[in-house]
Formats: sequence, C-alpha cells, structure tokens
Amino acid sequence: MDARTKKLHLKREVGLISAVCLIVGTMIGSGIYMSPEWVLQYLGSPGASLVIWAACGLVCTIAALAYVELGTAIKESGGEYIYILRNFGPIPAFLFSWTSVFIARPAGIAAMSLSLAQYIAAPFYVACLPPTFVVKCTAAASILIIGIINGLHVKLATRIQNIFTFAKLLSLLIIVTGGVVLLFNGQTRSFQNAFQGTAAGFGSVGIAFQQGMWSYDGWNNLNYVTEEIRRPEVNLPRAILISLPLVTLLYLMANISYLAAMSPAEMLASDAVAVTWGNKVLGSWAWLMPLSVVLSTFGSVNGSFFTGGRSCYVAAREGSLPDILSMAHIHRLTPLPALLFTALIALIMLIPGDFESIVNYFSFTAWMFYTLTFAALVYMKIKRPHLHQPFKVPMLVPVFMLIISTYLVVAPIVGNPQIEYLFVFVFMLCGLLIYFPLIHFKLWAGSLGQATVFLQLLLEVAPTQANLD
Repeated sequence: MDARTKKLHLKREVGLISAVCLIVGTMIGSGIYMSPEWVLQYLGSPGASLVIWAACGLVCTIAALAYVELGTAIKESGGEYIYILRNFGPIPAFLFSWTSVFIARPAGIAAMSLSLAQYIAAPFYVACLPPTFVVKCTAAASILIIGIINGLHVKLATRIQNIFTFAKLLSLLIIVTGGVVLLFNGQTRSFQNAFQGTAAGFGSVGIAFQQGMWSYDGWNNLNYVTEEIRRPEVNLPRAILISLPLVTLLYLMANISYLAAMSPAEMLASDAVAVTWGNKVLGSWAWLMPLSVVLSTFGSVNGSFFTGGRSCYVAAREGSLPDILSMAHIHRLTPLPALLFTALIALIMLIPGDFESIVNYFSFTAWMFYTLTFAALVYMKIKRPHLHQPFKVPMLVPVFMLIISTYLVVAPIVGNPQIEYLFVFVFMLCGLLIYFPLIHFKLWAGSLGQATVFLQLLLEVAPTQANLD
C-alpha cells in the first residue's frame, strides 16, 4: 500500500450552505407535516402546544451551541460517540455505537422510508390503502437509491440535500403564507382561551416535549461530519446559528397556520395534519401537501443516511466495530462499507413492519447519550481547561442541558411506563457481552482478517485516518 493510500481520508466538501442544508434538510422531515396533533393531544390546549414548539426550538439551539464547543475543540467526526470516547473512555462510547449503529439510526431510516413509501404509493391506490408488500418494496427501493447516491460522491449527496432542502422550505412557506392570510381574514377561533384545558403534569409535558423534539431531530447532525466541513471552527457555529432559529420560526408559524385553518378537535382527528390543511386551504392545489411530505421525507432520509454512515465509520475507525467499516473508497472518498452496512440493517428492519413505535421507544435512549455528551462537555471544561477551544459556551449551558436531557429521559417513563423501556435498557447492557470478548480481547480479529481483505478488494476500499487539517 503506497503512501497516498496510507494517508487516505474523507475530503472537506461541506461548505456553509451545504452545512445549513444538512441541518435544515434533516430536521424538516415528515414530523412537522404529520405529528403536531400529538403535541396538542398530550397538552390539551393550542397555547400550551405552541409554547412547547418554541421551547423545543430554544432547547435544541442551546444544545447545538454546546455541541459547537465540542466540535471545534475535538475536530473529529462521529458526534456523541467521539465526544464520549475522548472524555469517558471506550466502554460508554461502545454502548452508544452499539445502540445507535445497530438499532436507533437504521430504525429511524427504515421508519422514514416507510412513511415516504406510503405517500409515493398512495396516488396509485385511491380507493384503498396501498398493500403492505408494495409499501415495503418502495421503501426498500428508496433506501437503495439513497445508499447509492451517498456511496457515489459526497458532493452528489450534498447537492441533492440542498435541492430537497430548498423544496421543503418552499412548501413550509406556502403553509406559513396561507396561515397569515387566514389570520388576516379573522380565523382566530383556536386562539381564543388558548390555554384552556392545559394538561400540565410532569409526564404529559415530558411526552409532549419528546414528540416535539422528534420533529427537531437532526440538530446535532453536523457534528457527525466535522472532518468534512470546510473551516469547522467558523462554519459549524454559523450553520447552527442560521439553521436552528430558522427551523424554530417555521415550525411555530406552521403550527399557527394549522390552528388557523382547523379547530383543535379537527387537528386531533387528522392522521396527517398538513394534508388536512391542504384540503381546507389549497383547494385544487391540495396535492402540493402530499408532495411536500414526500420531498421532506426523502431529504430527511438522505441526511440521516449521510450522517448515520459517518457514525458507523468513525466507531469502526476507533476499534468499536470491524475494521472494514472504517475504510473509504480509494477513488470516491466515501465511507462505502459503512454506508452499505447502514443500508443493510435498515433493509432488514423493513421486514417485521411498524417502526414508528420502535423509533419512539429508542428516542429516549438518544437523550440518555445526549446527557452523557453534555456531561462530557462539563468534564472537558473542568479537567481540560487549556484545550484549544475556538468557540466556548458558559458552564451554565451544559449544566442546564444536563437537567433538561435527564428530564426527557425520566418523564416518559414516569408519565407512560411501559415494558418496552426495560427492553431498551436490557439491549444496551447486552452490548457489554459483545464488548469484552470481541472488542476488548479482540477475539474476532483473526477470523475476520481474510473477510476484511476480500471485502477490501471487492469494494476498492482502504484504511483511513482522521482528517484534522
């Protein structure tokens, strides 16, 4: 292997516009078009639901700023995995990669692909629901297409992300504009006595908060690709400060528009609130809303695939997964094995069926690791004060996020205790049975050697190093 191959690493192809589009394009998915009724259901009043949507945006912005400090101090890709690894060691980092790479990320991709497939297939089955087999085949095709796009070239994936981001911003602007027109026409019934009937219990607020946060999911995705961002110390904070306020404002205005067009009772009865809004407001142009859901979901799947593959890639590079997953294509400079592995797990997860509940149950595990990540920032500030940090937040920020993230883990368990939460903890702990024999003692190293060489030759990939230039 020559010197050029030994120094192989991912290229810095993500500029400021692409960084903004990666965050916005991943955050704005099917959630804002389909799930606002769940926040309203758990809180019981329009006013309280709008407060939660604003609070979710504020919390995500504060959390993202904390991540900016981590990302500019530790200029490695991998997000939570690399920050936990560098501060708390390999065992908690492995548990994160075990949960994220094998369950949470592929399950999210599979669930979004099923949602995408449902809307793609719907026009061909006007009189009935699309057959499950058709929906699953369409979802599988979308995963394969997006996997190929991401495997071909980083620029291709980011350009597609940019295009779909602008398309979904346009669709949200249609909703916002329609809402403004409705408000000027005096449709404000939903905002009279807006806080009447509010359910302010510990559990109900926590569950509603998690439902809102699901629609904001993706605020941390840029930290998974730090090594591919041009001038990360500049573009990482700029992208966050542009993206998060923009998405928060759009989400708030979209919810106001929904409430202007529908009563709270009509929202709660809707399966897809944006589609119902389109039928009420757009008339013959109502087809724009299902199309918007397709575009938004495709962009979200592409963004999740882009960053999810990097999470798997970095975990393998640090020794938590087989070496083959840490390699990149020698010509295209994409983490091809990690992308293929993510696609394979997502395709397997399509087989059983409904992933909406699985993703919901695993969303609270994400906040467990967010909690650990904020703790890592507190630890870094105390134990490594002389570490070069181009961007700093006050100590109050990670401490505040520690409290919030702990609440988001505990509140759903208290408010709606279910045996599935125990299953999640058991699955995480099972990772220890994998870690010690296979990772710590490296019992699989010999048996995987020949398979690694074969896959290297087949996929034209080679080992990489971190891009810290």
